[in-house]
Amino acid sequence: MDLGKAEPYHNGTLSIDGGSLTIEDVVDVARHDRKVELSPDAVERVERCRAWVDEVVEEGKLTVYGLTTGYGSLAEVNIPHDRLEALSRNMIMSHAAGVGPPLDEEVVRATMLVRANTLAKGYSGIRLGTLNTLVEMINRGVHPVMPEKGSVGASGDLAPLSHLVLALGKDMDGGEAFYRGRRMEAREAMREARIEQVTLKAKEGLALNNGATVSAALATLALYDSEMLIKNAEIALAMSLEAMRGVSDAFHEKVQAARGHDGQIRCAADVTRLLEGSELIDSTPRVQDAYSLRCAPQVIGAVRDALAYVRLVLSTEINAATDNPLVFLDLPPSRENKTISCGNFHGEPVALAADMLSMAVAEVGNIAERRTFRLLDNTLSAGLPPMLVEESGLNNGLMMAQYVAAALVSENKTLAHPDSVDSIPTSANQEDHVSMSTNAARHAREVVQNVQQIVGIEMLCAAQALDFRTAGLEFTTTTWEEDEDGHRTRKVVQYELGSGRVVKRASLGRGTAAAYQAFRRRVDYLSGDRPLYPDLETAADMVRTGQVIHAVETALGAPLQGAAEMTVKAE
Repeated sequence: MDLGKAEPYHNGTLSIDGGSLTIEDVVDVARHDRKVELSPDAVERVERCRAWVDEVVEEGKLTVYGLTTGYGSLAEVNIPHDRLEALSRNMIMSHAAGVGPPLDEEVVRATMLVRANTLAKGYSGIRLGTLNTLVEMINRGVHPVMPEKGSVGASGDLAPLSHLVLALGKDMDGGEAFYRGRRMEAREAMREARIEQVTLKAKEGLALNNGATVSAALATLALYDSEMLIKNAEIALAMSLEAMRGVSDAFHEKVQAARGHDGQIRCAADVTRLLEGSELIDSTPRVQDAYSLRCAPQVIGAVRDALAYVRLVLSTEINAATDNPLVFLDLPPSRENKTISCGNFHGEPVALAADMLSMAVAEVGNIAERRTFRLLDNTLSAGLPPMLVEESGLNNGLMMAQYVAAALVSENKTLAHPDSVDSIPTSANQEDHVSMSTNAARHAREVVQNVQQIVGIEMLCAAQALDFRTAGLEFTTTTWEEDEDGHRTRKVVQYELGSGRVVKRASLGRGTAAAYQAFRRRVDYLSGDRPLYPDLETAADMVRTGQVIHAVETALGAPLQGAAEMTVKAE
């Protein structure tokens, strides 16, 4: 396994047909440069749909929104036949109004894939050559510069998608793209990649920039990372539970079955497997632990269930026809106009799912930070040294790691405020309710990144605590004693884990031992104060790339519980 990058799910070219794209496919193309092609069925649908559009344009009889009219509040303006190409061009030029830093390359690639899959459904009226150009941009690594801000999530992600189309279209000003690590004019990038830009024809501008595609791409990547994060959070929980010599009863399968939530059952089963063989669990007379330990299956389990809903929504959205109008060639022959003007571009499904993801994942960070706090406080940690360091007082140990976690948890409380409850009307009040789905998805991605660091910090502290537990290391701390007259004197107390002697090396659980060993291969034991930021960066990287998960699942001989599948049952 590449330690810097998680491995792809599949090898070989991905055939897109508008209906079978998966979350894992999006990740493969976005992060692992998997190649893409159109399925034969998709090619046939696209060509049939475009033939009807060309016929309408040629005959000039029908009035079709976005094809022979203006857009949005200008829908009542009829456009002459000889000005339809200019209509598409002007739309893209005028709508390329994004601001802020460019979206990450992986988000751009995911966006291009989801947009191509939408067009492959054959409802959009795009030309096959234009769609193939978009596919070739994915395959040859031409990544348009798409500013991350400026979309309200209806009519789709107009601003960022228009920046994408600037790179694809010929005779357009201002388009930029990244190619082989360099930012350049789009026409230069396309020329170097040997891709010919296209002149947009009737309806193609609208087909390319209408739909909450950037929102879906951002949310899809955030969901995938969240599902991996859940496994990391369960590993960190198990390490902390072991380090604090926790009580296993709260994870008993009968307890989980008595409530019946799928995510809770899965979480408790994972933790039980991780701790199998541990000599530290149930090694005290305690009958129960604090909520951050005892109630973890209920909290992380609820997050699992929320993410199952998000997966259902996004799996549907990345296979959806989301532009307007849509062309349905199977409408009755009596209906000459085969287009239906609709609202599939509205990002509300993605906005609500992204907001739910943000709130759910923020809770993973909240409870992980509480366990980190307990590990560092010697009054709560069942005998671990203050701040998890030898000679505490002289050394500050991992104190600041918890400060960082607290700062990120606090930031998440702001980021997780739901964007979907906000709406500011646009387009002269024609678009009088918008979803803010792009903001919701961007914020969800930030929350996930913060919690990756928070969980990494918990692993860092838990690994340090397990060093003390298993090795019986001595440590000293400074305390103050006060006499009857109120005079305080300094006293250095030396501790030894165990009963006045160095204890034997206790065995860890099969899963937690693998996690500890993987962590220690990259982060050294903290014997005394040193700059912590390299350790924090490494910890977050190990969470993000799944290195600890890989080590644990290899040791267990089977994967931890995957994401729950939520499906809609037909009546």
